[in-house]
Amino acid sequence: MLKGNSVFSPLVQGYWRMAAWGMTTQQQLSFVKQHIELGITTVDHAPVYGAAESMFGDVLALDPSLREQIKIVSKCGIYPENTGDGNPRVSHYNSSKEAILTSVDESLSRLKTDHLDVLLLHRPDLLMDADGAAEAFAELTAAGKVKHFGVSNFTPSQFDLLQSRLEAPLVTNQVEINPANLQVTEDGTLDQLQQARVQPMAWSCLAGGRIFTDNSEQMVRLRETLTEVGHEIGATSIDQVIFAWVMKMPSKPVPIIGSGNIERVQAAVASLELNLTHEQWYRVWVASKGHGVA
Repeated sequence: MLKGNSVFSPLVQGYWRMAAWGMTTQQQLSFVKQHIELGITTVDHAPVYGAAESMFGDVLALDPSLREQIKIVSKCGIYPENTGDGNPRVSHYNSSKEAILTSVDESLSRLKTDHLDVLLLHRPDLLMDADGAAEAFAELTAAGKVKHFGVSNFTPSQFDLLQSRLEAPLVTNQVEINPANLQVTEDGTLDQLQQARVQPMAWSCLAGGRIFTDNSEQMVRLRETLTEVGHEIGATSIDQVIFAWVMKMPSKPVPIIGSGNIERVQAAVASLELNLTHEQWYRVWVASKGHGVA
């Protein structure tokens, strides 16, 4: 069994592609039980992930005892363009107090549960009133609807602004971390989280599959280097090397797995036993950047 901190398991199962897995509700239930047995007890959701929350709620209805075995992360704040009746006419963000409270109630209804373990503001809202968001968080805490709060895709200054209005610490910033996109290693995001001892959640660790399919010079270099390092550390796939590379960072990112294939999930769990040296980690960094360190 994996051992994680008090908020997340060491790996998180992402459900944003759940509707595309082509599983029956019974098959989905079996999948959830399998990754729980592997020690992956945190699941990641969001209202904008299509039917995923409703589908997962149907799974919990089949076996309500699962709710005590997992921690559910969901999000709020993204409102996609409605191509039907034209309302909303453009995709936008809304982190107002009213929007947060309404979104949580709707997620709880879809998920068929009475609380979320973690609620994240999904994207930085340029109109965010930090005081209003804090009031929403306080009401949700008092009502027992949300246990912890965090953010997703926030800059350090946006994170600090929201945190300045809260008594309890934000528990994460869910950001993109992968060898093809080094932005959060360079813009202070991971430095700030390490300073505050806040564990980031890492989305798109595999760069949306581009590392495997893109034939740009950068991706070809990365594939060759990841394969080479994989042979050196005993990895069975490039995926494992990437997860180990992400987890090597001192802010201790928690990778989110997007696959509904239990064998790929098992392979991701095996990456927890892999260790890269500093030189191997930087070899991947150099392959991505296309040049050595200064």
